[in-house]
Amino acid sequence: MAHSKVKTLDSLSLQELEQDAELIPLMTAEDEDAMNREELPEILPILPLRNTVLFPGVVVPITAGRDKSIKLINETNKGSKTIGVVSQKDEEVEDPGLNEINTIGTVAKILRVLKMPDGNTTVIIQGKKRFETTEVITTEPYLTATIREVSEAKPADENEEFSAIIDSIKEIALEIIKGSPNIPSEAAFAIKNIESNSFLINFVSSNLNISVKEKQSLLEINDLKERALQTLKHMNVELQKLSLRNDIQSKVQSDINQQQREYFLQQQMKTIQEELGGNSNEAEIQEMRKKAEEKKWGDEVQEHFEKEINKLQRMNPQVAEYSIQTNYLDLLLELPWNEFSTDKFDLKRARKILDRDHYGLDDVKKRIIEYLAVLKLRNDMKSPILCLYGPPGVGKTSLGKSIAEALGREYVRMSLGGLRDEAEIRGHRKTYIGAMPGRIVKNIKKAGTSNPVFVLDEIDKLSVGSQGDPSSAMLEVLDPEQNNAFYDNFLELGYDLSKVMFIATSNSLSTIQPALRDRMEIINVTGYTVEEKVEIAKRHLLPKQLEEHGLTKNDLKIDKKQLEKIVEGYTRESGVRGLEKQIAKMVRYAAMKIAMEEEYEKKVTHDTVIEALGSPKLERNKYENNDVAGVVTGLAWTKVGGDILFIESTLSKGKGQLNMTGNLGKVMKESATIALEYIKSNAEELGISPDIFEKYNVHVHVPEGATPKDGPSAGITMLTSLVSLFTQRKVKKSIAMTGEITLRGKVLPVGGIKEKILAAKRAHIKEILLCEDNKRDIDEIKPEYLKGLKFHYVKDMSDVLNLALTKQKVKNAKKL
Repeated sequence: MAHSKVKTLDSLSLQELEQDAELIPLMTAEDEDAMNREELPEILPILPLRNTVLFPGVVVPITAGRDKSIKLINETNKGSKTIGVVSQKDEEVEDPGLNEINTIGTVAKILRVLKMPDGNTTVIIQGKKRFETTEVITTEPYLTATIREVSEAKPADENEEFSAIIDSIKEIALEIIKGSPNIPSEAAFAIKNIESNSFLINFVSSNLNISVKEKQSLLEINDLKERALQTLKHMNVELQKLSLRNDIQSKVQSDINQQQREYFLQQQMKTIQEELGGNSNEAEIQEMRKKAEEKKWGDEVQEHFEKEINKLQRMNPQVAEYSIQTNYLDLLLELPWNEFSTDKFDLKRARKILDRDHYGLDDVKKRIIEYLAVLKLRNDMKSPILCLYGPPGVGKTSLGKSIAEALGREYVRMSLGGLRDEAEIRGHRKTYIGAMPGRIVKNIKKAGTSNPVFVLDEIDKLSVGSQGDPSSAMLEVLDPEQNNAFYDNFLELGYDLSKVMFIATSNSLSTIQPALRDRMEIINVTGYTVEEKVEIAKRHLLPKQLEEHGLTKNDLKIDKKQLEKIVEGYTRESGVRGLEKQIAKMVRYAAMKIAMEEEYEKKVTHDTVIEALGSPKLERNKYENNDVAGVVTGLAWTKVGGDILFIESTLSKGKGQLNMTGNLGKVMKESATIALEYIKSNAEELGISPDIFEKYNVHVHVPEGATPKDGPSAGITMLTSLVSLFTQRKVKKSIAMTGEITLRGKVLPVGGIKEKILAAKRAHIKEILLCEDNKRDIDEIKPEYLKGLKFHYVKDMSDVLNLALTKQKVKNAKKL
C-alpha cells in the first residue's frame, strides 16, 4: 500500500520548518488536552509504513510510492483527513495484510500533500493517538480496519522520579544535538520549549537512531514512565556511540588535516625547486632508479634495493628517517658491486716497480710475485691476507702503494691505531641516530672497485673499549673462508671481500689476538744493514727531501762515504725514519745558506756533516775493545731492531754472593745463575780454584741501567764473562756472541739473528759466535750483508770458551 520514507527532525531543515507554521513540532498542554478529547472513528483507512514508526503528537513527512497508498491519501485528504498509520513487520512485503503489520499504530492527521517533480507524493502527517487494529474490513482499493483506542498510564505530575527522568531526557537530548553535526541547532530550541512530557517522550523516541522494531516496542509500552525509562536507555547508548564516533572522527580528521597540510607544503616545495632548477624528491628517486639499472649487483641486492626505494617513496620527506633512508640508498648505489679492476700480470714490470720503490725487502717482493704468478695461471684466486711484521720505519706501510701499482689495483689505507669501537669495523644499525657504515665498507666505496689493495695499518694497536672488541670484528674481515659475505650492520647485506688484497702492518705480534694472527700470513720485515740504508738514502730519502725543501740535486750532494757516517754516527734504528730526519737537517742547512746568500760546500764533507748535525752522538754503541777481564760483547734484539750490549763482571771480598744490576728481567737473572752454577760444577776442568766461590762475591752488570733488558740470548755471554773474570783470561778482539745455555753447558738457538747481525756490523764486530742450529738463519741472509763477518757455530760452552778467550791472562791480572 504505502512506501513511506520518514524525514526525521535531524534531516528537517530550518527553511522547511519556516515555510509553514503547522510543521513546527511543538505542542502545548492545551493542544495535548484537545488531542486527548478527540473521539476516534471506529473504522479507519490503514497506511502501512515500511521503515518508520509514528508517535502521537509528532509531525513527519513521508513519501508514498505504492498505488494503494497514493489512492488512500488522495481520497482521505478530500474528506476527514484522518488515517491510521502502522509499521510493517517486514519491509520487503509489497502488499501487507493484517498479519504483516503491527497491531499497535497511531491515528494521524494529514497536514499537507505535495506532488514531487519525480512523480512521488509527499504527505506531511501528525500523530494523534495510539490505536489497535481489531478486524480488517476491506483490502481494496486500500486496507481499512476497525480500531480501538489504546490508553496509556501517566504518572502524577508530582512524581519526582518521573520528573528526574524527563530532566535527564532533555539534558541528554541537548548533548546529542550539540555533539551531532547532522542535527540543526534549532532542534535544541524545540526541545527546550516542549511543555508536554508525553510529547517530549514521543518526540525524542521518534528521532532516536534505533531500528523500526525497537521504536515499535517503545510505541507499544502503555506505561508512560516505563516508555520514558526505555527511551532514556536508548539515548544513553546513542550518546556513548556519538561520543566515540566524534573521538574517532576527530583523530582521523586531525591526521587527514596534517597529511593535507604536508601534501600542500610538499607540492609548494616541489614547485619552488622546479622553478629554481633543482630536483624534487620524485626526480631524485627516479635518478636513483636509473643508476640502479647500471649496477652489476645480483638478484638479492636488486630485490633489496627495490624494497628500500619503495619504502623511501612512501615516506614523508620531512621526517628524520627520510635522510637516513636516502643515505642508505646512496651507499647501495655507490658501492662497487661486482666491479673489479683488471690485474696486470706483467711479472717483470711488477718486479721493477717493487725494486724501484723499495730497496731490499726481498721476502715481501718474492711473496707478491708468487701471488701474481698463481693469479695469472688460475685467473681466479682468493686474495691472501698478508701481515708485514717488523720495527718502525722499514717501509711496511709504503709497500702497500707499490703493491697496488704493481698489480694495477686501487689503493686504500685504514689506520687501526687506538681504534676501540666495534662499530668502526661493522658499522652502526640504521635505527641509531647518526648511523654510518663501517670504515671497511666506506673505504671500499672510496676505492671504487671490489678488489683494491687494502692496507690495515698498525693492526697490533687495536684496543678493547666499552663498545666491543674491534679485533674480534676483524676476524670476519680477514678470514678467507668468511669474508666473501662480510656483514655490515648499516648495509644489512653481505658484501664480498674475498677479492680484496688485505695487507696488515704490525710492530709486534704479541699484542695481536691469537685467532686474528692465525688468519694472516706473517712476513717478517727486518731492519736494514748500513749498506742498505746508504742506498735507500741515496735513491729515495735525499731526492725526496730536496724536493720538499725546494732545492735541486745540484744544490746539495752527499756521497756514500758521508751518508755512511751519518748512518753510523747519528742514527740508531732498524728503519730509516731517523736517517731521513738527519738528511732533512742537512738539506735545511743548505737551504739556509742559499737563503742567506752565504758560501757553502755543495758537496758535503766530514766537516760539513759535523757543522750541520753536530758531533756524532752514537759512537758509544761501537765495539769497545779493552784488556779488562770479565768484559764481553753480546748481541740483543729490541723492538727497534738489533743492538749490542756489554756484560761486565767483577769480584770483591765476600762469601760467594751473586749480585746483578742493569735493570735485568727474570729470565736474564736466571741465565746468570745458571752460568755461575755451571762454572762451580766444572771448576776443575776450567782451571778455577773452588775456594774462590767462598772467598769472593761476584757482581754482574749490564750498562745502560735505565733500559729494561730480558731474554735468554745473553746466556753464553754471561758465562764467558764469568769464566774470563775467574781465570783472568781476556776476550779476543772484535768478537760478539748470542745464545742460550743449559746447566749441562749446551748452547741453544735464539731468534732475531738478522737484526743482531746488522747491529754487529754497525759496531764493526769481526767475529760472531752462534749456536749451530742458527746456521739456517744465516743462510737466509744475502752474502753481501755478511761481508767482513766471520761466524763460529758452537754446540756447548767449551767450544765458546775456546773460541772467545785467549790463553794469556790480562795485564795486571788479579791474584785469586
